[in-house]
Amino acid sequence: MPYGLYMAAEGAQVQSQILEVLSNNIANVETAGFKRDLAVAQARHSESIERGLTPPGSRGIDDIGGGVLTRETTTQFAPGPLQVTGNRTDLAIDGDGFFQVKKGDETFLTRAGNFRIDNDGQLITQTGHQVLDSGGGPLVLDPSLNWDVDNRGRIIQGGAPIGQFALVKPESLGDLVKVGDTMFSALSDVTPVAPRERNVRSGYLELSGVKPTQEMMELIKTSRAFEANVKMIQTHDDMIGSLLSRVLAK
Repeated sequence: MPYGLYMAAEGAQVQSQILEVLSNNIANVETAGFKRDLAVAQARHSESIERGLTPPGSRGIDDIGGGVLTRETTTQFAPGPLQVTGNRTDLAIDGDGFFQVKKGDETFLTRAGNFRIDNDGQLITQTGHQVLDSGGGPLVLDPSLNWDVDNRGRIIQGGAPIGQFALVKPESLGDLVKVGDTMFSALSDVTPVAPRERNVRSGYLELSGVKPTQEMMELIKTSRAFEANVKMIQTHDDMIGSLLSRVLAK
């Protein structure tokens, strides 16, 4: 089987994986707090080198390259733009940190501040998960009273603070694993954001970090690369078919 056929097939697979990531980014262009993903492709050595049969740099027939592979998919944590909504349950973090939410027995981090109040007066996410206070418990309000959130993330009701949003950050953003579209699981311990660094904007939302024009340009470029690899596969297939026809005709 021609080596080029394998390389073209591997290239098509990698471009297909990149297309999936780009398509998911575009699908979440209006998702508050969404962080875009980036599929990282990397050239690989030939099979002979990876098996240790040939040293790299030998410049022989076994050192012609092994195509590409998808090394990893990373998340870009650049803050999205803030949009004024005027809704008190919409909150945005202007700076570092994440809100903490509870899903079942697990705690996750999120930058999506489009919260709501349930029938019990608890602040919850759009998917129904509890929003946590700095003590790790739920944030509960009295729906019959007016309330506000100050720039330190404290909920003021009846003229006094009744709770404070948990704002935390991991040791490294590389310790975060995306769970769903807007939540992250921390692989290491998180620490509270220092009081002087807390900056919560009430009536604002952090929008998606996806730039539609940039994403569409990448999508078009990747689609063309995928089509080029598919055409290469078809060319090799035609060559093999032609060769077999000639051999069988003799």
